[in-house]
Amino acid sequence: MTTNQLSGARPARRRPRRSAAPTNLTTASGIGLGVAMIWFSLLVLIPLCAVVVTAAEGGWGAFWTTITNDQTAAAIRLTVFTAAAVTAVNVVMGTLIAWVLVRDRFPGKAALEVLIDIPFALPTIVAGLVLLSLYGTDSPLGFDVANQRSSVFLAYLFVTLPFVVRTVQPVLEEMEKDVEDAAASLGASRATTFRRVILPSLAPAIAAGAALSFARGVSEYGALVLLSGNLPFQTEVVSVRILGSVENNNLAGAASVATVLLVISLAVIVTLDVIQRKVASRG
Repeated sequence: MTTNQLSGARPARRRPRRSAAPTNLTTASGIGLGVAMIWFSLLVLIPLCAVVVTAAEGGWGAFWTTITNDQTAAAIRLTVFTAAAVTAVNVVMGTLIAWVLVRDRFPGKAALEVLIDIPFALPTIVAGLVLLSLYGTDSPLGFDVANQRSSVFLAYLFVTLPFVVRTVQPVLEEMEKDVEDAAASLGASRATTFRRVILPSLAPAIAAGAALSFARGVSEYGALVLLSGNLPFQTEVVSVRILGSVENNNLAGAASVATVLLVISLAVIVTLDVIQRKVASRG
């Protein structure tokens, strides 16, 4: 008799092996995926890797010296903090504008729909000229912000306005009001309905618009170059700093600063994704 039989224990059962999840890729789908990945690599992955490799050519010491340079560090701080502040404003105001466009009816709504897309249509240098004409030294409105830090904030606001609006608006249009009415019939206040019903549904769209807004802000050049004056330690942003390094044939320095921006942008995107998942899960 076996040991298991003597002890009265049942023989252990072997767990069946889980088979790998089957794929539904057909030959055509596989070819399409391959073409898409090659195209994505040529346009995004390879250039990004080239920037990182160029930044690493001078070694860690040269990289650290470049990004900790007083003028460069000041440009990075101004760019990142201003882009973050503008993104926060866009999250609130962009969601509000999208809500008004979807839920309200008023005269001039069609014109407002067109005006929101103007920052998309204007070349950035033309946008800079428009801002300089309105908010420069000879401003007809009486607001002169030229060569001041507020000019950077204003330029970022102008070029990033449509992102949150255009990502949130389609989601609002698809939302059924029956769920909101049901929440209200159960005694939920408007604030509770928005926090527990509407906001979780809008969170992915808001996060996507915020990520686009931040990325556009940290990379902006044309819309602010005329209005800000590019003053070192005051209104000089990273894009201007990178251009100066390229013009001085310092490609490694330009790539080093670009790599820092890349890392910051990735961190912001990941953070926004985590936040929107938590908000959506609480709905």
